[in-house]
Amino acid sequence: MKDLKFNYIKDLTRFQRQKTWSVKIGNTPMGGDNPIRIQSMTDTDSKDTEATVDQIVRIIKAGADYVRVTVKGIYDGENLKNIKKELVARGYNTPLIADIHFNPRLAEIAAKYVSKVRINPGNFYDKRAQFKHVLYNDDEYKKELEKIEKQFIPFLKLLKDTNTALRIGANQGSLSDRIMSRYGDTPAGIVESVMEFLRICNKVNFKNVVISIKSSNTRIMVYTVRLFNYKMRLEGMKYPLHLGVTEAGEGEEGRIRSAVGIGALLGDGIGDTIRVSLTENPEREIPVARKLIDHFKTYQDHEHINAPLHAQTNPFEYERRSTRPVLNMGGKQLPVIVGDLGDRELNEILPIRGKLIPDFFLSNNKILDIKGESYPVITLEEYLFESTRWGRMKFIRTNKMEFDRFMDMNPEIIFKLKQTRKTVLILESFNKNPLAELRAFFMMLETHIWKVPVILYRKYQERSLEDLQINASADLGGLFIDGYGDGICLSNEGNNITFTELKDLSFGIMQASRMRVSKTEFISCPGCGRTQFDLHETTKNIKGHFQHLHHLKIGVMGCVVNGPGEMSDIDYGFVGVGNGKVNLYKGQQLKKRHIPYENAVEELEMLIKENNDWVDP
Repeated sequence: MKDLKFNYIKDLTRFQRQKTWSVKIGNTPMGGDNPIRIQSMTDTDSKDTEATVDQIVRIIKAGADYVRVTVKGIYDGENLKNIKKELVARGYNTPLIADIHFNPRLAEIAAKYVSKVRINPGNFYDKRAQFKHVLYNDDEYKKELEKIEKQFIPFLKLLKDTNTALRIGANQGSLSDRIMSRYGDTPAGIVESVMEFLRICNKVNFKNVVISIKSSNTRIMVYTVRLFNYKMRLEGMKYPLHLGVTEAGEGEEGRIRSAVGIGALLGDGIGDTIRVSLTENPEREIPVARKLIDHFKTYQDHEHINAPLHAQTNPFEYERRSTRPVLNMGGKQLPVIVGDLGDRELNEILPIRGKLIPDFFLSNNKILDIKGESYPVITLEEYLFESTRWGRMKFIRTNKMEFDRFMDMNPEIIFKLKQTRKTVLILESFNKNPLAELRAFFMMLETHIWKVPVILYRKYQERSLEDLQINASADLGGLFIDGYGDGICLSNEGNNITFTELKDLSFGIMQASRMRVSKTEFISCPGCGRTQFDLHETTKNIKGHFQHLHHLKIGVMGCVVNGPGEMSDIDYGFVGVGNGKVNLYKGQQLKKRHIPYENAVEELEMLIKENNDWVDP
């Protein structure tokens, strides 16, 4: 029980898939000893059999293990029979998943034709959230749960009879008023919304269940999945987990945000299936998911890592590591971006393309600021034994294995690092599991109460920018989500990836891990059969029109199912409501209703101006 009392996984310093129960989903089981599965979701009208089947085939050919289909109404549900029949006729037997919101009757229909039914505990039996606070005493709350149980148990019996799996999929954006009134829009509330349903599943011994917990906020997503994993196992459950960052967006932003959020959990061995939710054609999600899974295969059989586990950070809540300020690093300063000049001189890359300018530059054995001021980069030996360095600003470049050996031989470095006021560490890892080794280093710093700021440095040898985006985000994003690190510096051997691309990726990882916002943040859903407009084109248009508003977060949602709820962390929202109409939100407050689609971008600009949030480009 020792691990369960504190850790959300068995070992913070060792990469290993955590054990889960195997769940039968058609001919492709999940969890247990099965590989991590990949899935995507159609964005066609589910009543259009040919278009939906054609898209499913493209998704399957791209490498998906499962395909999810939207079920909006009775006809959509019954048409699953025709979709399945046509797929089999074409020689495809990949399991289908029906996506249900609001209507339990649709889930009952879908269960006859598909391998798994996804329900949302926030709106399956509870009414759609009105974001109203409702007071329940304990007896009243218990009666609400009894109502849910009375309806849910017959549905579970139907799933048993049809041999259909269940996915209980909670989104931060679609919690019920009942849950939010008692727990708030919090990780605890999201977790409890799932646990309420799981306890009923356990009560009737229904184990063919998969869990997903998603948010567009990577911190919330990671903390909530960790908390759920911890609480689920405290109650003796080992259900497999589906991972994803909902509304991740498109292009490099979508890839970085997904790799940061999903990677933080995969790196800890959590996750049995993933979906990378991109605002792009769904088949384009599959290669990104495959690369992410394959990256963590390289973590296997890594060298042993030591760490003082009593010094781990709170895994369920953000708290940035406390450091003393040095120049503009550490303390309450934003994490810095350090650009690696490689063999170039600073004047060769100035003026830097774009508005994202690094705070510092690494040039061999020195750090430069934008004005060309130079600071030495030294070794541990130089730091400890060269007295001329004392009292001067300096950067120490090291890695955990080297530092451990040096500290064993020279324990006096402990006292010197505590006393110094003008020192920053540049920390790298050569372990196959850099996430765990770098985290272990921070745990050691906490044990000795060293407040020295740390810049995370990582060198890659990638040939494509997408590979670099995925791998770097997966390696480092989880550390920043946990509040570790006061800066980032990325390098890539070879000339195929430019200095500009590297520094933009550094800014992107900072933004995706929510450590430093440096540009307009766009949250856009991947689209599904409920989408009310051309989501891909609309997102591009909105990005082009509002990308200069670096202080804002703007959501682009295809429908009202999760849209208003997911905008709890958004400044302004653009949500499709059908019949060529759009609703505009400020946060979760509906401000303009049923705006004609062709006028909606202009109306959104007016709304932003009315609230004094507009700046001219």
